[in-house]
Amino acid sequence: MTHGSEPTPIPALERFVVRQKLTMMVNRYEVIAVDATGTETGLLCLAQQKRMAFKEQVTFYADESRSRPVFSFKARTRMDLGATYDVTDAAGTPIGWFRKDFAKSLLRSTWHLGTPDGFEGTGRERNQTVAVLRRFWELVPLLGDIPVPWLFHFDFTAADGTVVMSSVKRAAFRDVYRIELPAAPTGWRLDWRVAAAMAVALDALQSR
Repeated sequence: MTHGSEPTPIPALERFVVRQKLTMMVNRYEVIAVDATGTETGLLCLAQQKRMAFKEQVTFYADESRSRPVFSFKARTRMDLGATYDVTDAAGTPIGWFRKDFAKSLLRSTWHLGTPDGFEGTGRERNQTVAVLRRFWELVPLLGDIPVPWLFHFDFTAADGTVVMSSVKRAAFRDVYRIELPAAPTGWRLDWRVAAAMAVALDALQSR
């Protein structure tokens, strides 16, 4: 951006997918725009991280060259299970935050999420029975490294109960999270960058 120019507006998105790819060395997440039919229409950004690296910071880049950051999230404190993660744009301006509620997550994973305009919401696993079964699966030797073979569904709601974000990973698409960002009655919609950061955190930080 040149001096005196206006920032490029961030388009509002109704939906996208996060495609996870695992290798021996890195975790890779691709954020891909999709249309109303679910057809992928183009790469929005990607993040790549060494498998054994700390997950206190993740940066999303515009393309494969990873030369142009788009946004990132970073923990305010390292190695803190209750840490708040700040989401910032390429210039370092805060655009959101999230944190895990560990007390409520013992039986049903719960996250809190907010944006600078004053929005605060709560995200929970939709089905508590599935949440309990998933914990059992992850604790059993030999099973813990096998992907959970059932629905993984989080809903994030505003204080009035309005759903502003959902993240779904079905058994048939275990490496693909489908993200929906419904508009609130006022027309407000969650910034897709904050939603993408939250979606990746649900995968990368869920067991933390």
